Amino acid sequence: MLSPGHPLPLGATPSPQGVNFAIAAPSASKVELCLFDNTGQSEQQRLALPECTDGIWHGLLPNARPGLIYGYRVHGPWAPAEGQRFNPAKLLLDPYAREILGHYNGSDLFLGHAPTNPTQRDIRDNAPIALKARVTAPNNTPQTTGRPHIPPTDRVLYELHIRSLTHQHPGVPEPLRGTYAGLAEPAVLDHLQRLGVTTLSLMPVQHRADEPRLLAQGLTNHWGYNTIGWFAPEARFWSGRPGTTPASEFRAMADAVHARGMELVIDVVYNHSAESDELGPTLSLRGIDNALYYHLRADDRALYENWAGTGNCLNLGEPRVLQLVMDSLRFWACEMGVDGFRFDLAPVLGRDAQRGFDARAPFFAAIAQDPVLSRTLRIAEPWDIGPGGYRLGEFPPGWLEWNDRFRDTQRGFWLRQGREGATGLGDFAHRFTASSASFAHDGRAPTASVNFITAHDGFTLRDLVSYEARHNLANGEDNRDGHAHNLSTNCGVEGPSDDPAVRAMRARLQRTLLASLLLSQGTPMLLAGDELGHSQNGNNNAYCQDNETTWLGWIGWIGLSDPASERARLTAFVARLTALRREAPVLRSARWWPAEPPAGAPPGLRWLRPDGQPMAPADWHAGTALAILFGHAENAWLVLVNAGPSPATFTLPDGDWHCCLATDAEDADDLRTAPRPLERVVEVPVSSLWLART
Repeated sequence: MLSPGHPLPLGATPSPQGVNFAIAAPSASKVELCLFDNTGQSEQQRLALPECTDGIWHGLLPNARPGLIYGYRVHGPWAPAEGQRFNPAKLLLDPYAREILGHYNGSDLFLGHAPTNPTQRDIRDNAPIALKARVTAPNNTPQTTGRPHIPPTDRVLYELHIRSLTHQHPGVPEPLRGTYAGLAEPAVLDHLQRLGVTTLSLMPVQHRADEPRLLAQGLTNHWGYNTIGWFAPEARFWSGRPGTTPASEFRAMADAVHARGMELVIDVVYNHSAESDELGPTLSLRGIDNALYYHLRADDRALYENWAGTGNCLNLGEPRVLQLVMDSLRFWACEMGVDGFRFDLAPVLGRDAQRGFDARAPFFAAIAQDPVLSRTLRIAEPWDIGPGGYRLGEFPPGWLEWNDRFRDTQRGFWLRQGREGATGLGDFAHRFTASSASFAHDGRAPTASVNFITAHDGFTLRDLVSYEARHNLANGEDNRDGHAHNLSTNCGVEGPSDDPAVRAMRARLQRTLLASLLLSQGTPMLLAGDELGHSQNGNNNAYCQDNETTWLGWIGWIGLSDPASERARLTAFVARLTALRREAPVLRSARWWPAEPPAGAPPGLRWLRPDGQPMAPADWHAGTALAILFGHAENAWLVLVNAGPSPATFTLPDGDWHCCLATDAEDADDLRTAPRPLERVVEVPVSSLWLART
């Protein structure tokens, strides 16, 4: 019934002649295509793919059409000690599936091995409950809006989770909350534009599976860093509206974002799959060709390398695995409207067991030469847990990197003075000007440093100034998970407080940290909800909390019904900061500031003591206050910094200075319309940052 078809493209490809099926499984002895009824429950036919070309099994099913539901059974030896785990009793998901049906429920029917003996093959059939793919029609819908072109120095990232951002948003129709369509709603995009955000960085939107431990505890992998379908939009973010699919709704969302002039970046997980370690489920790659797709340990090929801490690692050194990743990236960039990618645990993508991480690994070379992907925004999380896994600043030119040294330095400087973890003026200045020691090489620009104070993993901004310790009991791991080294402060009270002095200091510290972020050189990244004062009640690892812990609380904010509220003031403050960043090109320079300006050139950047004199070498190792002078003459900007326990007196440089922003002022509008003239000598309060201009 199947004709030979073609080995490429991989996956299920409709044509006027039918549907071509192709899957890479070079070590398999036979591959069967299994067809199901419209419910996906009843297996109707098994058809052996008739041809194998260069390790790709393929066949054309004549007259087949989009909508067909299918999976694979892959035959071959069961020899875990040799890295081979074929088991035709287990229905396998096509790794190229564009739409996925079903959910992994943690049942031991998904195990390829016998539950009581991992060395033996499990012969029970799991087809009724297995994940399956649906053949989708080609995307012939033209993109309705053009792609934005954000200059690197103008970019302001905003990391968000689709469900968390919109689940409680009163401006989003209830059926659309928590969905792709909800993110596209005008009320949501209006808010992001008011903030001054240019680039939305979405946490994972590819199809994921929950871990068995979470399922047993009634929890879910809310963050989604456990991918099993690299071409399929996550169905839990789909509204289910008639006439739409997860993919069509995602594309419409991308169009809506682009229509506002904003970029769309998605977080992608190509370092591991949801199949976990040798005791994990057989969902797809493990049963297709385990030794091809995964890094196996050289000393025991029954075991997996675990550089990601998740049980397995994909082997991008294998051409077919690299092809899977590249095809997936091009799919999202070309067909789904994505402008860039944030790569989770990115060193894994350039690793092998012998040489470790290599910035010239096949993956990076493939990206660099690709005419589409080389033009996308590429952001690395530059660490994993493997040997030598911390790689900040070592990614190729053209890549941006999350800079956790910026995060820790700012926290230590503003929140830990006089305590363990405190950082000094030298570290503060270095990170404030884009961490040149890490990034000023190979032609890389300051914008390669993605600066952030908070991100999805860790405390929110409000919790950072409200908790000294993590409070993660709800995660079911006895409070052992999450970072213990948070460089946070509780301002004297652990958790919520009604003390006006405590609340005022927490509000000031939040404003000061936001100012340090958005006035720094580099690419700033905000965490969704920080502008609203969102709290996770001290949980700094809320990966499994799909509830009010992670859902942003918008009630009482929309429409600014109470413009004097703490949330409204903080939101207005962030918008003021991004506006000032746009007004001051010197604060977001694309060039590295020289230690000494060229002869005859006016100084572009000067570091001054509070008394107005240039910083001497010894000054960098003492004190908690300094002034940073950018530009000169009529286009000068001055940042005054005081992280000390008492007010600092500053003597200003010559010029007619006006204060544009002060983090000790509660209302950002106080200085917006009429910047305050400054005397030659000013006093900056504790834990405060001022910005002035001539």
